[in-house]
Amino acid sequence: MKTFRKEPTHYCPQQLWDDFDLEALLNRPTARLSPEKLPTHIRGQCVLLTGAAGSIGSELALQLIRMQPKHLYLLDQSESGLYYLDLRIKQLESRCNYGLLVANICDTLRMEGIFEHIKPEMVFHAAAYKHVPLMEEHPYEAIQTNVMGTKILADLSIQYDVTDFLFVSTDKAVNPANVMGATKKYAEQYLQALQATYSHKTRFIITRFGNVMGSVGSVIPLFLKQIKEGGPITITHPDMYRYFMTIPEACQLVLESSAMAEAGQIYMFDMGMPVSILRIAQQMILQTGLELEKDIQIKYTGLRPGEKLWEELLNPYETSVTTVHPKIMTVHQRGACVLVDTVSIETLINLAAHHQTKAVLEMLEQQVQGFHAYHPPAVSPPD
Repeated sequence: MKTFRKEPTHYCPQQLWDDFDLEALLNRPTARLSPEKLPTHIRGQCVLLTGAAGSIGSELALQLIRMQPKHLYLLDQSESGLYYLDLRIKQLESRCNYGLLVANICDTLRMEGIFEHIKPEMVFHAAAYKHVPLMEEHPYEAIQTNVMGTKILADLSIQYDVTDFLFVSTDKAVNPANVMGATKKYAEQYLQALQATYSHKTRFIITRFGNVMGSVGSVIPLFLKQIKEGGPITITHPDMYRYFMTIPEACQLVLESSAMAEAGQIYMFDMGMPVSILRIAQQMILQTGLELEKDIQIKYTGLRPGEKLWEELLNPYETSVTTVHPKIMTVHQRGACVLVDTVSIETLINLAAHHQTKAVLEMLEQQVQGFHAYHPPAVSPPD
């Protein structure tokens, strides 16, 4: 472990993320999948992966390659992200046939052209807007990508006889307190409606898990940057807890879920106990050889719009049931599932396209169980 010395300029030498003891940060052992236990159902298949340049998507891409698909198509609208992913894949010296697709999942004609050309047999849909505070400010963008983009891909999957469509969701879809979580839940409901109300060969599979340790935009890279700069580390609240997984853990379980999945099923991952964000900050300071308060300060900034102190894994209408996999559970809903019809989802998308923020939030509140939009307090005029 490298030791960070306090310099007058608050400069810290570069440290690789791998230097951290992840199990100490998670407060539990990390799950590891043996190469001989890799699922074999992807071998020889034509696979489309959206959001391939993201934190989850890029790791999924690397793991999918090891499963020897016939063709793997990696789609993202970030050309630089795909470029760097391409470099990583070339280092593997893999013989897998793969292609890079720079495209926006909200472009219907472009997506239809891609499906017509490659005719995927499996779709792994990981593209999404996930940053909670930014989506509170731009709810129409969350609707466009998380709802409309998912609808376009799901509808095309039925049209082109895709066998399996796996949707990467989030624990923030449970009793959502923010627009990001509400849009992911709305997308879940649409997929379940497609499964329940239409006769087709496509199996829609939903996976939910919590925060991914080290992903872009998460607290861990932020804390590392703040430590390197000499602090302070900023935390919104001292009592904030989150469920965490490592990126390889999350991707391994996504792929295992796709192998065991039943049509229309929601799969939830065992992430251990929730972890204190404050404790993670303290552990990171300790592991870099610095001393809390003496070398690095912690500053509390207050909860942001849409943030919870605790995330939930199930809402009051859901129960979890164990599966043959010790780390994967199914989510069973008591009573009728709230389904999204085509008219409703198109109305929501149209409202978002015209930036009708109030109407968008009202509709999400009506159709997404447990969601209550954040309304900023009125600001009193100056005296």
